[in-house]
Formats: sequence, C-alpha cells, structure tokens
Amino acid sequence: MTTNHVESRPFIGLTTYRKMVGQTNPTPYMALMPSYIEAVAAAGGIPVLIPLGLDEDALRALLSQVDGLVMTGGGDIAGEHYQSEHEEFIFDVDPDRDRVELFLAREAMATKKPLLAICRGHQLLNVALGGTLYEDVMEWMPGAIKHDFFNTFPRNHKAHAVAIEPDSKLAATLGRRETHVNSLHHQGIRDLAPGLVAVAHAPDGLIESVEATDHPYALGVQWHPENLYTDDPLMLSLFRGLIDAARDR
Repeated sequence: MTTNHVESRPFIGLTTYRKMVGQTNPTPYMALMPSYIEAVAAAGGIPVLIPLGLDEDALRALLSQVDGLVMTGGGDIAGEHYQSEHEEFIFDVDPDRDRVELFLAREAMATKKPLLAICRGHQLLNVALGGTLYEDVMEWMPGAIKHDFFNTFPRNHKAHAVAIEPDSKLAATLGRRETHVNSLHHQGIRDLAPGLVAVAHAPDGLIESVEATDHPYALGVQWHPENLYTDDPLMLSLFRGLIDAARDR
C-alpha cells in the first residue's frame, strides 16, 4: 500500500544555485530555499535537486529520469544570452547556472517534459526560446511600477494584482481571472519568445505569466507561489498542475 502510494508520486527536478556561506572562511554550497522543496512535496511530488556543473550528457540523462521540472528563482541571466545593451544593470550572474538551466529548459521543451518556471525561471524560459528581458524594469519599461520588494518586505508580501487571461491554463488552474502576488524581481520579460503566449499581466503591463503553445504543461510565473501557498492555498495548484502533468506522462 505504501509502496504504491510512493510510486504514484512523480519525481520533480528542481534547479539549484551556488552560495557562499560564512564570513571568515566562506564555503561554497549548492543550495535551494526549502519553500520550493516543501511546495513540490505538498503538491504530491518527490523533489530531486539538480546540481550545477554537470555536462550536457549528464543533464540529459538526469532530466530523462525525472517526470517534471521546476526552474527556480535567483540571480540575473547574463546579457549575452539575449543581446543586452545595458550590461551595467545586470548582476549576480553565474555563467554555469545559465548554461545548465538554458540547456534544461530547451531540452524540457523539446521532450515535452512538464515544466513550471518561477521568477528567474520564467525569464530564463523566455530567453531560452529566443526572447529578451528588461535589464531593469523600473529603468527601462515605460510606466513601470515597483517590482523589487525582496529587500523591504517578507517574501509572502502581496505587492500587486495580476490580471489573468480567462481562456488560459493559468486561469483554469487557479480558478481565478485575477490574483494578488508577491514581487521579488528587478528584471522582466520584454520581447516574448516564439512559442510562448502571455497569459497574465501586472497593472503596468509587465508580463507576469507565460504558457507554451505546443506543450502539455509549460508555465512560467514571475511571482513566487512557493512563498504564498500556505497563506493562499490556491497557489499550490500551480505545483499540483505540474504534478498532474508529470503523473500523466
């Protein structure tokens, strides 16, 4: 009985990041905030952390063994990947993380692997498929509102509303045409990549969610649902949608 229950829970890969811990003798770690892991587990999946540094053959083999993928948040994507003209607004770049995640995103799209892309992941999915970013939303997007609340409020602070397209998978998943979200980013999607459609927008028009047009479940959200689902249980449905799509495979 227990074995069957475990076997019915799909394995979900989560991307990780590098972090230096300690002040006197800093030690490098590969890490991930527990909220991502907890959200996947709460939605019925088995979280599997994907390390950086692996070559493409290893990444392809690892991706083939998981049933779905979460592209997590983090630092900026190097401007060379989307022909940035404002490199001075890009920071906290990890070239190896860019390499690993761009490969995983493209491979997941090519193999129809269920995918949930969060914040940086949402931006990276767009870049992986040929889109561009605002290097800094407040600086380069006309009429922009404040989006970078990561240093001023808790991560579950709902900063603004998001309008959702009524005929989208996002609307069907959340059961809403509007929701309120946290906002922990300074960059955002500028030019939408081919194969993606914008399905939610912030009050200033910034793209807050994308869906792939030819994929069973490839969804990007600019906010952090893993920090909201304990206060707003419907946010867990984004992870449940991923788990359901992964289970169907």
